[in-house]
Amino acid sequence: MSHPRFTLFRGKRGGQYYFNLTAKNGQVILQSEGYKSKASAKNGIKSVKVSSKRKTLFEAKRASNGKHYFVLTSPNGQIVGKSQMYNSLSGRSNGMRSVTGNAGRATIIDEA
Repeated sequence: MSHPRFTLFRGKRGGQYYFNLTAKNGQVILQSEGYKSKASAKNGIKSVKVSSKRKTLFEAKRASNGKHYFVLTSPNGQIVGKSQMYNSLSGRSNGMRSVTGNAGRATIIDEA
């Protein structure tokens, strides 16, 4: 399967819907929160495509273990995705750039 892509799937516990955004190399660069309906998850993907174009909607964070990550919010302030944990600030910055560069052109694979 080609990348970049959003993969929409249903979680094993609780039956909620989720999506991941993968980069060209197949690495997951953004994970969604859980959604109660498939339609809501699809709207979340649309929100990522729009929100990823605005750098002000990325929030850089640091976990209690010292690792770095970021969240992407929609214009209304709701979190639409969270990154993996990075060991360095530069890794986190590269992850944000990857989401910005990949989300708008990513295909959607529905596995739900």
